[in-house]
Amino acid sequence: MLKLLAYLPIDRITEEVPGVEMTAVPMDEDLPDDLQGEVLLTLPFGSPNMAEVLANGVKWVHTIGTGVDGFPLELVGDRILTCSRGASAIPIAEWVMAMLLSDAKRLPTSWVKEKPNSWNMADLEGLHGKTLGLVGFGSIGQAIARRALPFGMHVQAYRRSAQSGEVPGVTPVSSLPALAAAADHLVIAAPATPATAGLIGNDILAAMKPDAHLINISRGSLIDQNALREALDGGRLRLASLDTVTPEPLPEGHWMYQHDEIRLSPHISWGMPDSFDAIVDTFIANLKRYMANETLEGVVDIAHGY
Repeated sequence: MLKLLAYLPIDRITEEVPGVEMTAVPMDEDLPDDLQGEVLLTLPFGSPNMAEVLANGVKWVHTIGTGVDGFPLELVGDRILTCSRGASAIPIAEWVMAMLLSDAKRLPTSWVKEKPNSWNMADLEGLHGKTLGLVGFGSIGQAIARRALPFGMHVQAYRRSAQSGEVPGVTPVSSLPALAAAADHLVIAAPATPATAGLIGNDILAAMKPDAHLINISRGSLIDQNALREALDGGRLRLASLDTVTPEPLPEGHWMYQHDEIRLSPHISWGMPDSFDAIVDTFIANLKRYMANETLEGVVDIAHGY
């Protein structure tokens, strides 16, 4: 019987995976003296007693989140750490496409509720023939590419590793400034790590076209927000669609709430019906692999932080 410790005691786990005994772990209460478990299912930001829990036989840790930038990586040691990477790729990719289309088709401002000055004429744009730049080409970047290509977009991708991904038609680019310079729409889909903090700063913003559109569905830390404000105010960037910012939530009165060239949403791009179930699905699939001594998916590289 595999012993699973869980900060989130989700019933469907033991229902769908025979041979698992699950024990609920309290977040900040004293732990039972006999607590033991080989696998730990935890929240994406850890817990006050995590170090103590890990010392009770844990070999594999799975965080229910899709990112680990808020997870106490220093506690993991030589244990395996996995996350639910890719579970939200579809809704996030759909959100990005919604931002692209609403920008090109001037929605909702092109809708009318009374007779307009001009009928049958509008200054609309299209996606066909435009260049989409992807900063990061993991599961989310690839999901975006698969949806953008049928619109006739030229899709380019920049990533730290040499892998090009499994999306025919995507052009790998080895230089971030070159990607930024070519993009009509630049999407940030890279993980938040110390190496990517402030990745989109003055240099990259200066390389972008003045009429370009910047979209962030990663983490707010990847953008130098002061540099972004200067670029928008100075007419060096046309538009920014941001689902993630720093800090979250933004305080009342923050300049981003009122800026005419920023479309801001409260970190909801991952949402869809049964979105949490999709995240749990990744753990259940990995749990079955673990019990069958198969390679786990979503393994986190502790050294690189993703």
